[in-house]
Amino acid sequence: MKLITRAQWGARPSRYRLTHISGTKGVKIHYEGTHVPASLGRPDAHDQCAPRVRAIQASHLANDEEDYSDIAYNALVCPHGAVFEGRGAHRKTGANGTAALNAGHYAVCALLGSSGLTEPTDAQLSGLRDAVEWLRSDGDAGDEIKGHRDGHPTACPGGPLYAWVQRGAPRPGGGGGTDTPVPRYEPFPGVDWFKRNPRSPIVTAMGRRLVAVGCSAYREGPGPQWTEADRRSYARWQQRLGYRGADADGWPGRKSWNALKVPKV
Repeated sequence: MKLITRAQWGARPSRYRLTHISGTKGVKIHYEGTHVPASLGRPDAHDQCAPRVRAIQASHLANDEEDYSDIAYNALVCPHGAVFEGRGAHRKTGANGTAALNAGHYAVCALLGSSGLTEPTDAQLSGLRDAVEWLRSDGDAGDEIKGHRDGHPTACPGGPLYAWVQRGAPRPGGGGGTDTPVPRYEPFPGVDWFKRNPRSPIVTAMGRRLVAVGCSAYREGPGPQWTEADRRSYARWQQRLGYRGADADGWPGRKSWNALKVPKV
């Protein structure tokens, strides 16, 4: 994934504190719905994409009627396949139409218009899949991929993009559609689950990831039974992430767990 962070594209600070959400049912696909110059799709026009994302954020922050906290989308995808971080993972979107719809799905916007540039490029479709998979792995998004118009009276995301959504949002060249599940990661089971000394394949998968990232405190294993060696190994991972003191006690937390990316068992 070609991720362009907020700092890299020059995002302004949020006006208000963004609302944290633990996860969603999935992702809804959007488009700009205005004129987007066809020239933006040229291979040599990528330097125009970050200014366009900044302009979208500026228009949202200036919208007194909607009173947006920030750019409304969790991510935006340009015709060249780059994923621009918007509100990001675990942040409630402001784009889906109502408070309930915003809590139900993340929102990813293609830099695509109702005139001018109306057909998504293959790179853009791949970038949209990248954004969906990123929100699944880092934001606990569910399996649904829908259009903005699903559940809200709007033409968004336009005919061509909505037709792609209805086909299962396949990655160009094959793979990544509804018939080919993308790799997923184990959702955070909660710190209390670990404190009950579980015996589970999840513990083994976690231990193997800790070994892979160089945080092993194991003499044997890792195995399915949670042990003090697991806790010490996890403490090393927390320290790797910059946690100190009581924050690096070896008991998994949601943010450190999501960062570890334990494969689904």
